[in-house]
Order: sequence, then C-alpha cells, then structure tokens
Amino acid sequence: MVKLFDEKMCYSRGTLVPAAECRDASAKRTMAYSVLSSHNTSGDDGALRVRFDAMASHDITYVGIIQSARASGLDKFPVPYVLTNCHNSLCAVGGTINEDDHVFGLSAAKKYGGIYVPANAAVIHSYMREMFAAPGKMILGSDSHTRYGALGTMAIGEGGPELVKQLLGRTYDVNYPRVIAVELKGRVRKGVGPQDVALALIGATFGSGFVKNAVLEFVGDGIDGLSVEYRNGIDVMTTESTCLSSVWRTDGKVKEYLAAYGRESEYKCIEPGEGALYDGAVVIDLGKVEPMIALPFHPSNVVTLAELIAHPREILEQTEENGCKLLGLKPGGFRLTDKIHDGRILVSQGVIAGCAGGTYDNIAAAANILAGKQVGTGAFNLTVYPGSQPTNLALVRNGYIASLIESGAVLKPCFCGPCFGAGDVPCNNGFSVRHTTRNFERREGSKPSEGQVASVALMDARSIAATAANGGVLTSALGIDFDDSVKPFEYVPSVYESRVYNGFGKADPSAELVYGPNITDIPASEPLADNLAVKLCSVINDPVTTTDELIPSGETSSYRSNPLRLAEFALSRKDPGYVGRSKAVRDGDNADVKAAAELCGVKGGLTIGSAIFAVKPGDGSAREQAASCQRFLGGSANIAREYATKRYRSNLINWGMLPLLSADTEFEVGDIVVIPGVRNAVERGDKRIAAKLVRGGKARDIVLGMDALTDTEKRIVLDGCLINYYKYDRK
Repeated sequence: MVKLFDEKMCYSRGTLVPAAECRDASAKRTMAYSVLSSHNTSGDDGALRVRFDAMASHDITYVGIIQSARASGLDKFPVPYVLTNCHNSLCAVGGTINEDDHVFGLSAAKKYGGIYVPANAAVIHSYMREMFAAPGKMILGSDSHTRYGALGTMAIGEGGPELVKQLLGRTYDVNYPRVIAVELKGRVRKGVGPQDVALALIGATFGSGFVKNAVLEFVGDGIDGLSVEYRNGIDVMTTESTCLSSVWRTDGKVKEYLAAYGRESEYKCIEPGEGALYDGAVVIDLGKVEPMIALPFHPSNVVTLAELIAHPREILEQTEENGCKLLGLKPGGFRLTDKIHDGRILVSQGVIAGCAGGTYDNIAAAANILAGKQVGTGAFNLTVYPGSQPTNLALVRNGYIASLIESGAVLKPCFCGPCFGAGDVPCNNGFSVRHTTRNFERREGSKPSEGQVASVALMDARSIAATAANGGVLTSALGIDFDDSVKPFEYVPSVYESRVYNGFGKADPSAELVYGPNITDIPASEPLADNLAVKLCSVINDPVTTTDELIPSGETSSYRSNPLRLAEFALSRKDPGYVGRSKAVRDGDNADVKAAAELCGVKGGLTIGSAIFAVKPGDGSAREQAASCQRFLGGSANIAREYATKRYRSNLINWGMLPLLSADTEFEVGDIVVIPGVRNAVERGDKRIAAKLVRGGKARDIVLGMDALTDTEKRIVLDGCLINYYKYDRK
C-alpha cells in the first residue's frame, strides 16, 4: 500500500527511480524549488527569507496577531489578509466575547485593509482554496492545516508571530527544507476516500519522523484519476505527518476548479522537471489502499477497517491500554471493548465536517450511500457540516442536502468546532467516528479530570455514511453498492459578494478598532539578562506532548483574546498544578532560585523564570498560545529531547523563550537549572551550553543543547519577544 524510500530519488519519465539511475539530476527541478525560489528574497538558496502572496487567520488567532502587529507599528496589511470566523462562531462559551472578537475583526479589516469572512460563511481552508490558492503561490496561515498543495500552492501553517512578521514587512526565515516525493500510482477503488489515503500516508510516516519538516511533492499518474476535492482531502491531512508544506503537480482538473470560481486566469501548469532530485520518496499504490481508521488518540494510530472489524477485541484492548496510560487513568478508566456487541463494534456518533470532511464531493458521496436508507432511531446520530456556503448551496441545489435530511442526518453550519471540541461533544464513554482532522485525547471536548472520557476515531465520509446506514455498526464502504457519480458543482458568486467584506488595498487609518471587554493588551516581557535560572514547573515524560495538552482547545478558545486569562488554562488537563507553580516563580521572591544561582557562582544580571521539560513537545496545532501562555506565566525556556514541529519551536523563540535540548538528563518538578553567561551563549550561537542542575541544595554540571538560531531569532530571544524586537530594533 505505502512504501518508503530513504534514499535520493529522481523523477524520470513520469515516475520515480533511484538517483543513481539518473545521469543528470538536480533538486532545482522540483516544484518546491521553483515556488520557494520565486518567493525568496535572501539571494541564498540555503537560507530562505520568504514573502507570501496572502495570509489567513481564524477568530481564535487573528485578534492576538493584530494586537501584536499594532504594538509593533502596523499601519496597513501589505498583502491580502483573510480573517475568517469559523472556530468560535457558535458563541457557546463566555457570553458575548466570541462575537466581540468578530466585531473587532471587521473593524480591523476596515482599518488596515483586510478581508473579513463572517461567522458560518466558510471554514478558513475552504475559503482560501476557493478564493486564493492557485499554482505557484505561497500562503501563510495561523492554523496548522494551512495546506493548499493540491492547487499548486505551497502553504504553511505557523504560530501568530510569523504572520506578524509578514504584516510588518519582514520575512519568514527558514533553511531550505528537505523535499520528499509522494508518488501516487493506480486508481482508488469504489468506497475508498481521501481520508483513507491520507491516513495510510500518516500511519506510514509519522512515527519515524520520515517527512518531519519536509515539503511533500505529489507526483505520479495516480493523480489523474482524482478530483481536485479528493486531492484537497488528502493534502490537508499532510499536516499530521509533521511535514512543513506540500505541493502537487497541476493539470486540467485544477484549471477547471479555478474556472468554476471565476479564477481560470490564475491557472498555470506546474510539474517537476525531468531529473528532479528528491531527498526520499513515499510511493502509494492507490489500488491497494483500503478504508482506514485512526483509533484514539492520534491520526497515526492507523489500522484498516477490515482488520479492526475482523479482530475487534484484540485491537481495542490494546487501544484501551495505551489510552489509559496516556490519560493517566487506571485500567478500565477508558473503555472501547464495551462497544463490541455480538462481535460487531457499535459507535455512538458520526461527524463529517470542516476542511477535511466538509467538501462537496465527500458530502455528495455520503448522501449517495445513504440514499433510501435511514440513520435509525437508536443512540447513533450523524451530523454534517459543509465547509463553505457555496458548497452548502450547491449541495442544496443538487438535492444532496434533502437526501441527507431524509435519511435522518442533521445539517449544521460551516464551522470547525468538531475538530477541536466545540461542536458535537460525545457523551461520556462515547465513541465518535469523524471525517475531521484530529483525534487527540480530550480534543473532542470531554474532561477526564472530571470523570468524563470520550474518544474519536478518524474515518472517511464514505465509511461513516456506510456505518450510519448500518445503524451505527462500524462498517467499511468498500464493496458497498452505491452511485459514486457526483453532480457537477456550480459556484454562485453572490454567496460571498453579499456578505464578505473585501477591503484589501482600501485601508482607512481613521477607522476605530472596536474592543470588547475580553480583548486585552499583550503583557510586557523583559529582555534576557546575562544569566538565567529557571525552575522546572512541569515535567512530562510522555513520548509526545501536543499543543492541545500545552493549552487545551474547546471552551478555552473563547479566551484567546485575553492572554492572562487564557494562561490560567495552560497544561490544565495534563498537569493541573503547573499554573500555580509557575505563577509562584513569576510573582514570588524566589529565594531558592537566587540561592541556587549564587551556589553556581552567578554574579550580575539574572533572569528568573519557570520552564517545562517534555520529551517531544509541540505536535499538532500551530497555536502560538501553547508557548505564549507559558511566557505570560513567567516561562523562560522549554527543555526537550526534541521538538515535534518547527512551528512550535518558532513559537517559543518568538515569545522570547529558549528552545533548549537535553539528551539524557532526568528532570524533576522543582529542579533549578542555572545557565551562567546565557546571553553570551545565545549571541555566539553556541550549540552546547554549559549549565548546572540544582536539586536538594546540591549542584551538578549538565550540558544543554540548542539548535542553530538565525541572527533574527537570536535578537528576538535576547530582546525578550518579537514585540520587543520591533520596539528596540525597527527597520
């Protein structure tokens, strides 16, 4: 199904071969090189300084981004900046504060010349595909699933400070990434959807880090048989492989897709040149891909549906055991085997939603499978969220919505909530199957600390519909008899023209920003002193720590315009004592920390802060608050064996926190780490930093690491955060 080639590979005559078989191979013939070089301003192919064509944020992130940029001298948006309202659009928590953020967003679009997409009009990535993505472009978004590669656009999801840099005329600085080819071969079978292909890819690559921080370049004749929406469904999930970005070769289907939205002139053919050289390859035989399922609690926890259906107890028992360990529960605290009845697995809920599931093709396929059938009157329910209002209207006009409603499915607005725990939270002990993006622990909205445990498995819309047609019995769509043809999509421009505010190029400096009571300024941060002493306020020894664990999603999202209030939720579901311990360092006299620094011979300026240790922090969302909340609680550093993603490490740096590494030191809560001469070490770019670990009044030498920082990143850390960098060091 999926094969990995950890060697140089070459594109020759439409397929991949070992590089040794190519006489004249060059990495400059890849699509990635073509797109990156056309956006690079550094003049150095190895050290890129990228300017993007457009940017996008949703209502969890844009307030903080605009506030940061405003504090650093923003006068207008220099590129099209789209503000969507698809995350906090139901206003279910916090009274008026979600809609207050939306009002602020519209006022900012008017003042600075932005594009404002109202609540429930479109989810962020659906809108950007429809209106902005095109071959050869680059788009930056403050959401990790910013992926528009199927349209020939290299898109990158990053934390908010990277968007602030673009708003202030600076660049996105990154070393030239590895480029991994993904060759799609053959044709998918009926009943196999884009989520199945995506999960097969994630399952094969995530655990080993095979494509971590790389660009995935999709090639192969298998692309020809896939609709653009099918390609989009695969592409958006590449985020879960931890790659940096993606790009696909384009063809007539992409041209037709753009033409449907009145953008045919933006089409151009991009494809790798003969002899394009890659750092490795993933080869997927589409004809062998089966319906897949990603079991709790990660998109990489993948098995085939056929295997799970054939061996439910064995597989679910192992999933239970792993889940209890992850959630810190006693055996039996998290249950899945109780879903087995007469050898069949019963699920409580199905959801098709968002940028991954809520496409026109996916929903049409689900409607076809359910045509003439019923969801039933039992506990199982099915909800469907189209990704955009144009998609919704086309589904209505072509009869798919009527068919779904007749079957018992419930149609809901264009909303990202099911992806992060703000929509369709399952019942306690519920097991939900979803065509969405993630299934991390607690992300579905349950609260294990309060005795609530539920879970999500990821599946394709087709198998979810087959499960719904079978009354909630887990069912594969492979072999199901249904009409797999899809009526043509027609875009109606008035859907957006009647509601979306497009102010790009029309900034009005006299317009006033409209603030609600929850929108507050960003707390000040101090520059890094000559020496640093940090107290470990949380130690996490799990193999991977997600951004959802560092700052939970769901109801907390409503408070992301209020940095100090949001910080109260940091690590709340993973280590409830962290906030109190970190605030004690931030606000206390720190006699013990000062004594430790003195014990280590530190004299002169001293920064005192808190820190966390985690084995591999930062998997998942791009949300900058995973770092900024630590900073506002007094955090000065993270210590890790490695960082799960480039974007989380960048978030730490942009908020003035040191992204330290430790190969083997075992840490405990309460340990004090002293780094004499830290400021000089950062300025020199030391990769090995001498430090001391103080425990029980005794000090011992340790060595910390730090991967190379760019000159700009050094300055940001030294200045204390990105905002200070602009304050102290304007152009």
